[in-house]
Amino acid sequence: MAEVRLEQVEKRFGDTVAVTGINLTIADGEFVALLGPTGAGKTTTLRLIAGLEKPDEGKVFIGGRDATGQSPAERNVAFVFQQYSLYPHLSVYDNLAFPLRSPVRKADDAAIRQTVERVARLLRIEAKLGNRATRLSGGEMQRVAIGRALVRDPSIFLMDEPLSSLDAKLRADLRLELKHIQQDLGATVLYVTHDQIEALTMANRIGVLDHGRLVQIGSPREIYETPRNLYVATRLGMPAINLLPPQAFPQHQVPPGTRTIGARTEHVAIARANGGAHAKVEWIEHLGDQNHLHLRVGDHKLITLVDPDVDLGVGDSIDVTLRGPLYFGTDGERIG
Repeated sequence: MAEVRLEQVEKRFGDTVAVTGINLTIADGEFVALLGPTGAGKTTTLRLIAGLEKPDEGKVFIGGRDATGQSPAERNVAFVFQQYSLYPHLSVYDNLAFPLRSPVRKADDAAIRQTVERVARLLRIEAKLGNRATRLSGGEMQRVAIGRALVRDPSIFLMDEPLSSLDAKLRADLRLELKHIQQDLGATVLYVTHDQIEALTMANRIGVLDHGRLVQIGSPREIYETPRNLYVATRLGMPAINLLPPQAFPQHQVPPGTRTIGARTEHVAIARANGGAHAKVEWIEHLGDQNHLHLRVGDHKLITLVDPDVDLGVGDSIDVTLRGPLYFGTDGERIG
């Protein structure tokens, strides 16, 4: 594994700026997730590191060496794509062995078998080695696609939303397995996702991208608790952060210059009305172990979480108070 560093990287496609001013270091053995919506520049960043795209400006360093002018083969990176990209006519064994048989890094048959069987055990697909790729489930195909990267010893694993096409339960299972494998191998991983749960549960650090710019990077806790601006604040949180004007809570003291109050579920305290209530229950979503409580605060909506045994119904009046919310100015930047 190796440290990977981007310095002032910019990439344009015609008049469209895909990424600009990217400064990013992924330490040896670190798991970094890039989070953002479609078009934020996540995949372009991966492709620039892999050498599939050349930056218009800036440099890419891998293992301390300038790799900007190197071909993809010279960079020794492993790329896991969103689609499985398996060879349908080959068995699982041959799909896994394929990277080890390339002229660049051809190994002997005994070493290939040892590596393939070890990776198959890690991914729990050792019983499928004789199957053709077309006879696998979606989850098994994605395991093989991940395994084809793991059989190598690359400088960095680049993963482009590898779990997004799987169903929710399988995605959760593979998310846990992938994190365990990364820790066991001490692998350096740059992982692209639009799924905040994947970013929060897997990454050592999260980088938030907006229109090609790296807006903020930090630990999951830092990104969640101290977002730099409104954009970053809305990337994390289930349910999403509530954004309300100060007038919605006239009794709450706000810092000068506040235009928006950001209230996450842990910032909201509710109690049955004892006179002077300014909120009503509009709807309750029952989610089993918790409920989403939809409130109307004056002319504004607010959503928070409550325990399922809380005795509230639609139309009930309640008191709402805020405990340490976030504050944002007219420019969207956080205050305080």
